[in-house]
Amino acid sequence: MQKLRVVIVSPALADANNGNWQTAQRWQNLLSPHSARIVRQWPDAQADDDQVMLALHARRSADSVLAWHTQRSHRGLGVVLTGTDLYRDIAHDPQAQQSLALAQSLVVLQGLGIASLPRQHQAKARVIFQSTGQRRTLPKTPRHLRVVMVGHLREEKDPLTLMAAARWLPPDSGILIDHIGAPLDAALGLAAQATQAQCPHYRWLGALPHAQTLQRIQRAHLLVHTSRMEGGAHVLMEAICSGTPVLASRIDGNMGLLGADYTGIFEPGDAKGLAHLLLACRAPVDGPAVVAHLQDQCALRAPLFEPQAERAALYRWVQDLWTH
Repeated sequence: MQKLRVVIVSPALADANNGNWQTAQRWQNLLSPHSARIVRQWPDAQADDDQVMLALHARRSADSVLAWHTQRSHRGLGVVLTGTDLYRDIAHDPQAQQSLALAQSLVVLQGLGIASLPRQHQAKARVIFQSTGQRRTLPKTPRHLRVVMVGHLREEKDPLTLMAAARWLPPDSGILIDHIGAPLDAALGLAAQATQAQCPHYRWLGALPHAQTLQRIQRAHLLVHTSRMEGGAHVLMEAICSGTPVLASRIDGNMGLLGADYTGIFEPGDAKGLAHLLLACRAPVDGPAVVAHLQDQCALRAPLFEPQAERAALYRWVQDLWTH
């Protein structure tokens, strides 16, 4: 195998600790023994040696995509579509549309993503599922139903639906909700504080280190994911591969990971529907069976998110970008 020099363009670096950065860092590790580096903007002082570019985000990496194409044409130029690309920007943003046109190849991160691309670009797109390591399922208390939601507080993640669902739940329902995420929108942070003050069964924990977050996912009975817009949330995979089933909004970014027949689904923004699902999972007689069925469905999807599968798909993509 020829060793290639790969540059990964990520609009977010380590200080952001978001999905773009985590994908970039994981891909850098998975692409060994290729030489991969991460930059926010290309070209830089080391640009002359780069042979392949993987640009995360069609709109936010558009300047780097254009610079590569201007210098080297489309050879070696791959663009990864995020949720905001697929479900907002490519419909109207000229820079995002330009990135689609200039790229030699496109990648989406869940199974329904290609269908959202303009028809003329679908043939050069492929799916690469992100991965996470298989983790031991930690003991889960029988005293209550522990629920966790993970995601920075911003409009696309729709944290208000979780907060409204918490208000629908009776305080004595035996359902405890932990909400993890930094207040990227100050108003949503205030809303989380207000919900915590009104609902003793809801706790907003703010941002936590990744290791602590993973442990809370492992100990939870359920992970809730309320997003309105998603390219393929890594936290869903982390839950699935930790033996923690999920309740998720019915959007392509979630359904493309969970599968069309997944039963733990509520409509976007439907706080009452989410509350009813949570109560069904806590029901004295049927609740354990409901959770076990969701767990079985998630277990069937877990092999899609194994690191060796993502590594193999990445290797094929990089090789195709270089040789075709």
